[in-house]
Amino acid sequence: MNRPVVAGVDGSREGFAAADWAAGEALRRGLPLRLVHAWEAGLPEGSPEAALPELRAPQYHARQVLRSALDRLVERYPRLSITAEQVPQPPVPALLAEAENADLLVIGSQGPSGLGGFVSGSVAMATVARSERPIVLVRDGETVEDEHLPAGDGQLSVRTPGRDVAVAVDIDGQCDEVLDFAFHAAELRRAPLRAVHAWHVPLSRALPDAAQRTRRRSEAERELAQLLAPWRERYPAVVVEEVLHEGRPAHVLVRAADGADLLVVGSRRRRTVVGSRTGPVAHALVHHVRCPVVLVPHD
Repeated sequence: MNRPVVAGVDGSREGFAAADWAAGEALRRGLPLRLVHAWEAGLPEGSPEAALPELRAPQYHARQVLRSALDRLVERYPRLSITAEQVPQPPVPALLAEAENADLLVIGSQGPSGLGGFVSGSVAMATVARSERPIVLVRDGETVEDEHLPAGDGQLSVRTPGRDVAVAVDIDGQCDEVLDFAFHAAELRRAPLRAVHAWHVPLSRALPDAAQRTRRRSEAERELAQLLAPWRERYPAVVVEEVLHEGRPAHVLVRAADGADLLVVGSRRRRTVVGSRTGPVAHALVHHVRCPVVLVPHD
C-alpha cells in the first residue's frame, strides 16, 4: 500500500500553504493526500461536560479548520484522492506518529501557538528534531506559480520552465538519503539539480594564503564530483550543476537557496539530556530560507 503525503493544518496561512504544496507533491508522486489537524483540548463524546456550549466551541472551530482546508483542496485538485482526520493528540506526538506512516510530512514553517496550534515555531523544530522521516517546511505565500521561473514580463506563470532543486552536499558526512531525495525530486519535476557545497580552509594559527585556498577548492571540487558520480548514473535524466562557495554552510546555503523551487538538506539528529535538537545549519535554513525546505534526517 502506498504511503500518503501528509499535511498538518492548523488554520494559519502557513498551514494552508503547506496543504496546498502537499497536494501538488502528492500529484507528482501519484500518491493520496492526508490532511490532519491535532487538537488536544477536547472532551470525550457523550460526557456531560462535552455538551456545554463554551466547551464545544473550540472543537467546532477545529473541525471547521479541517473542513475548510479539505473543501479548498478538493475544488482545486479534483483528480487527487484526499482524506482528512482530526487527531486527538498534542501537536508534536501527532506529527511524529503521522510521519512514521507517511511518504512525506508537510507542515508550515511557522504558525499559531497554544492549544490547537499545530506548527508554532517551537513545535515545528521539535518535530524536525525527533522525526525519522523527511519533513517539508513551507512558508506562507508559497504558490504553484512560485515553482516556475518568471515569464519574460517578470510575471509568475505555470507555463515557464520549473525552478531548480538545490541540495546541500556535505562531502565529509553521510548524505545518501539526502541525495536520493534531491535527485528524485528533481526527476519528478523535470528540473535541474544544483548541488551546493560550502568549503573552507581549516583554521590554523596563520591566515591561509592563495595557494592553500586554491588547493583546498580543487580538492573539494574533486571530492564533490566523485560523490555525485554514482547518482548521476542512477538518475541520468537529471541535469546536475555543481556549485562550490567558500564560507560557512549556513551562510552559503541561505544564499544558494535564493531562486530555487526546493532546498533539500540533511538534518543531523543530536541527542541531548533534554531531548533531540536540530543542528545549527538546519536551524538557520528553516528561519531564513523562503522556498520550501526538506529536512532529511540522518545520524
